[in-house]
Amino acid sequence: MQEKLFVIKIGGALIDDEELLEQFLEQFAEIPEKKILVHGGGKLATTLADKLGIEQKLVNGRRITDKDTLDIVAMVYAGGINKNIVAKLQQKKCKAIGFSGADANLIKAKKREHEEIDFGFVGDITEKSVNRKLISKLLKLELVPVFSAITHDKKGHLFNTNADTIASVIAQALSVKYDVELLYCFDKEGVLEDVDNPESVIKNISEEEFSTLKDEGKLHKGILPKLENALGAVKNNVNKVFLIKETELKKHIENHHAGTEICL
Repeated sequence: MQEKLFVIKIGGALIDDEELLEQFLEQFAEIPEKKILVHGGGKLATTLADKLGIEQKLVNGRRITDKDTLDIVAMVYAGGINKNIVAKLQQKKCKAIGFSGADANLIKAKKREHEEIDFGFVGDITEKSVNRKLISKLLKLELVPVFSAITHDKKGHLFNTNADTIASVIAQALSVKYDVELLYCFDKEGVLEDVDNPESVIKNISEEEFSTLKDEGKLHKGILPKLENALGAVKNNVNKVFLIKETELKKHIENHHAGTEICL
């Protein structure tokens, strides 16, 4: 029987709320099984870019990461935010250790290629991008890896990479060795049929149901990359995948009654 491993991703809304982040990390630290935390960025990078007069460009909701923007996101994501989370977890007697993908070559990316748009220093990754062997060794040492959304190409370049994708590919890579459960924690009760009604949680979503909901325009833009990455994980041997409210982590770990489960 494989050992249990939780791969848990948190986003910017939680990171921007100090009180909620504190509550979440308290619950995360109490998880007795092996665990990995992946975090996004929050508003700090955008705020800092504004202060420095560095214009932020978006195409279809996706950030163009030029060199100046890369310097900011690397500093904020892999620096300030990552180390703040690690320090808070140490306070809670959780042996956390913070990483970017460049550290020990843990996540190797390729520059995003697009026929029409140059996304700049944005990196794409797959399950094979992950240094599974070394992450497994860290877990055996009872360490808790905390990953920022920064990767590298092993040629001296850093990349801004989608944190939802990082969580998914880490979960996929480690599913060979562990019974992996991937949790996307965000500010909704789960995937909602009606975004204005918190009671309208869809308990289970398959690939077919996802396509239907997407075609009917019932999924807002922010949830789409989470669901696409969640489905990718399920199709690549990750045992369980859920989207849950960040305040429900402990409840979910104990009884699996929270949020939306993604199924085949």
